Amino acid sequence: MATTRAPAETTAAGYFGDMVEAYDSLIRRAMPRYDEMLARLGEYLPDHARRVLELGAGTGNLALALAARYPTAELVLVDAAPEMLAVTRARLEHMEPGIVERRRVRFYEARFEELSLEPASFDVMVSSISLHHVKDKGALYRALFAALAPGGRLCYSDQMAGGNEKNHRLHWERWIGFCREPGHCSEAEVQSLLDHAAAHDHYTPLAEHMALLAAAGFVGIDCVWRNVMWGIVTADRPAG
Repeated sequence: MATTRAPAETTAAGYFGDMVEAYDSLIRRAMPRYDEMLARLGEYLPDHARRVLELGAGTGNLALALAARYPTAELVLVDAAPEMLAVTRARLEHMEPGIVERRRVRFYEARFEELSLEPASFDVMVSSISLHHVKDKGALYRALFAALAPGGRLCYSDQMAGGNEKNHRLHWERWIGFCREPGHCSEAEVQSLLDHAAAHDHYTPLAEHMALLAAAGFVGIDCVWRNVMWGIVTADRPAG
């Protein structure tokens, strides 16, 4: 059944769906140390998993790494933009023909807040630069905790607010300065990023992330990497 999506300027899914072909180029021109961040996130994942959830599949950069790291795991990939899911699916099939059917890769077009997840059904949950689109992170963390198996791990990277206004302003200025370096982003691209952030982004300070995760029941909460606005957070569900 066909669906009608709101114009790109009104939804985050529309924005990313309409820029799917340019995303991989833009993310590296607009975000310092993007590839380093992905590599660091991978270092903090468990060695083994039977079922893995990714929130915000994008163009598949993290999904490809997950498929290689967990060669027997079922992968459940979520994104609100169908165009992104199509690209991820194609890239996975190119990496390993037949992977979708053989490895039970599942694709879900949905906003994170709308997901209905089976209790204690995932060993690993990951996300890369997506959770800042969720306003009520406390509700999301409670839902993720309930769907994470005992002993499981949540590991995500995201854009975060500074701990105070001065820090956040400095982070923001350094980010825009990076975007405007020669060979990075055009002024039109910078303005598009700023417009998208104003319309759709909900930045949360690291301390608040940690408090919300703890309130949801997570333990061992840590920030294992940080660069300006971006950070990687890990949190575990107790094994007992």
